[in-house]
Amino acid sequence: MTARLGRLYVAVILLLLALPLLVVAGISLNGGQTLRFPPQDPSLRWYAELFRAADWTGPLRNSLVIATVAALIAVAVALPLALHVWGRGGWLSRALYTLGVAPFMLPPVITALGFLVFWVALGMYGRMGATILSHGIFLVTLPLVTISLGLRAIDPALLEAARTMGATRGQVLRTVVLPLALPYVVSGYAFAFVLSLNEYIIAYMVAGFTVETLPIKIFNSLRYGYTPIMGVVAVLFVALAAAVYGAIGVFGNLPRLLGADRVGDR
Repeated sequence: MTARLGRLYVAVILLLLALPLLVVAGISLNGGQTLRFPPQDPSLRWYAELFRAADWTGPLRNSLVIATVAALIAVAVALPLALHVWGRGGWLSRALYTLGVAPFMLPPVITALGFLVFWVALGMYGRMGATILSHGIFLVTLPLVTISLGLRAIDPALLEAARTMGATRGQVLRTVVLPLALPYVVSGYAFAFVLSLNEYIIAYMVAGFTVETLPIKIFNSLRYGYTPIMGVVAVLFVALAAAVYGAIGVFGNLPRLLGADRVGDR
């Protein structure tokens, strides 16, 4: 009886989580320019319109460019930081790790306000470069955590064996550590990429309406009008996130990425 109640509870939670997505997906299928559910005159015209309308393709391009480069910056900062914390230890390493996860410890609006003041002082407010760097710094936490988990999963015996056979520190890093940590680096990049696509507060505070991303475009459309394209964008975001996280779950060690100890040893 307890097991049935547990399954029923999980099913209810999943249903509540899925219902808003189903409503948004239905809205994206309206044939006319209206936000109605159930959809009227169901059609896929707005899915094609997203890639034809210039006022939407621009924000789409901006979002993809920002997410791609910002995630790369986040990984480029997180990887050496994670290696230092893993290899050195001590209070300095712990302080650096805390600094790396600090962006997610603060409310996003506080971080965004700090970026705003910083870029205004440098005269770079409203530029795409400022948005990319802000996203990259803010998202360092994600690859830092995943890469750190991957490094802690490496068997010390492998490192000792490599050193015993005469490998230098650099050779151990290049031939043992980095190949084993690569799946976690890729996962960290994927997490940062998806979150950057959906990030609104920092993009708005740093660039305003000068560099319009898809989340900013949706907000503007809600203020000045509405179109089922907003539902299309939401559906594509959810589908992309599901594909990325699903691939990580299938090809990666998802329990380890979520912080579990070595599952295979249990």
